[in-house]
Amino acid sequence: MKHEWRKQEKEVYLPAKKPVLIDIPEYRFLTITGAGNPNNKYFSEYIGVLYTLSYAVKMNLKKRKTPPGYFDYTVYPLEGIWDINEQARRTYTGTLDKNDLVFTLMIRQPAFVEDDFVEEMLALTRKKKPHPLLEELNFEKITEGKCVQMLHLGSYDNEPESFEQMEAFAEKENLIRPSKAHREIYLSDFRKVAPEKLKTVLRFCVESK
Repeated sequence: MKHEWRKQEKEVYLPAKKPVLIDIPEYRFLTITGAGNPNNKYFSEYIGVLYTLSYAVKMNLKKRKTPPGYFDYTVYPLEGIWDINEQARRTYTGTLDKNDLVFTLMIRQPAFVEDDFVEEMLALTRKKKPHPLLEELNFEKITEGKCVQMLHLGSYDNEPESFEQMEAFAEKENLIRPSKAHREIYLSDFRKVAPEKLKTVLRFCVESK
């Protein structure tokens, strides 16, 4: 049976429309890092190379002897960790300039996907669908640990309203947010869905006071 994250990992990917605590274990991700305004045309290129390699991994696993623990799966959603650059952090007054953003975009891979296979698929993709950004891709393990998350409905520009709820929840739980960096998980394709109908998981790490 195919593993579908929307059905089998609801706690991680389909939270409530109100803040909740969650502990996120170690997962493996294809990642790529960049900077600047996500509304710029180049941003979609980062997304494109991540999906190209993720689908190369999925489809070629079926064509060879499968690794231990293998199961068919739905490709995981695009995620992004967002922050502002060092200069902007020093002068931040509460108003965000999107040109100051720095980001790491990523797509999770199943635990049975090994480093050697990713390198093989990267070499194959360079030949079939060459792109300069393929050289910027990494395969890494990330553990978030204790987090606050919630489902945000609507435009990305309205996310501060949800973050206010999340921060108030953290305060009530006697937790602090050590960094303004946060994670977004995109359940909707912003290229096809109206801003008011977008669904995005918002998450940030917390620790005890």
